[in-house]
Amino acid sequence: MSDKNITQYKLINEYGISAGQLSRLRANSNISTHTLDMLCEILDCRIEDIVSYKKDN
Repeated sequence: MSDKNITQYKLINEYGISAGQLSRLRANSNISTHTLDMLCEILDCRIEDIVSYKKDN
């Protein structure tokens, strides 16, 4: 985000990402695929740049 000069404030107020979704993202909780899609679009990145898959044991 810093490379793209995008802050959490901008995500919430300019792009309409909810504060709750950002909170869940920071806590490594579940977030919607819609939010992931929006973040990729905003940050001009691929899904692999912002998420990783970890299998539960």
